[in-house]
Amino acid sequence: MTHGACCGDGCCGCSGDSCCDDNQYTGRKFLTKEEKISKLESYKEWLDNESKGVKEAIDKLKKA
Repeated sequence: MTHGACCGDGCCGCSGDSCCDDNQYTGRKFLTKEEKISKLESYKEWLDNESKGVKEAIDKLKKA
């Protein structure tokens, strides 16, 4: 999942079950509970990785 992609919970500015990622082009408007959970887990993983990268960048700047 890329940044800004919908987690199915409106995190990217879309509205709830109506999602702005691939589902928009396949005609699907509603995600199952399992799909929402999967998208949220993927989004959380992306955020965790981004947070680690930010911490590394801060640490690098502090050492410079």
